[in-house]
Amino acid sequence: MRIRLPHSPYIANKITLDLLNSGYVKMKSGLDPIKDSIRKIIDLDIKKELALEESVNEKLDDSEDDIEYLRADYKQLFRMVKKRLAPEFGVILNFEDRYSNLSHEILDELWNEDLMDYSVTENKIRNVIYNAISSYINSFEDIEDIVFDKMDSYKRKLQHGSEEFEIIFKKLYEEELKKKGIL
Repeated sequence: MRIRLPHSPYIANKITLDLLNSGYVKMKSGLDPIKDSIRKIIDLDIKKELALEESVNEKLDDSEDDIEYLRADYKQLFRMVKKRLAPEFGVILNFEDRYSNLSHEILDELWNEDLMDYSVTENKIRNVIYNAISSYINSFEDIEDIVFDKMDSYKRKLQHGSEEFEIIFKKLYEEELKKKGIL
């Protein structure tokens, strides 16, 4: 699954907690600087993909007449152009490879910023980071379904996309994350 910007703080928190609970690392400056560094890296990765998708949309918009004339499948063209342009933007499209790359970048950043020490191999630390990302991604849809079910059970129906809906969704989502130990 693709990581979106609203997920970034939750993933950063999950990685930070998993590193802390792993017993492999010693936090030098507390949790917040680590969480902030992780979030910065995740946000940058997400923004690179958003820039890639914007470029793909521009290219396809420029060819809109040809696409319509040829009756080409827009989604398929989008995926093909995105795949072709991904290296130019530094975006890895395979999710496993992407999460692995993120774990390398996160570990390098935390080490270079002198935010933690560890006494095990770098690979063990990267595995903790990778597993935290994968674990969050795998549980995201389940948590979201639970939240939507709770919101559907409200007597007063909430307008999807309204400010009230978003506030209640975020509150319930964070409660579920706490139950799962992610937050």
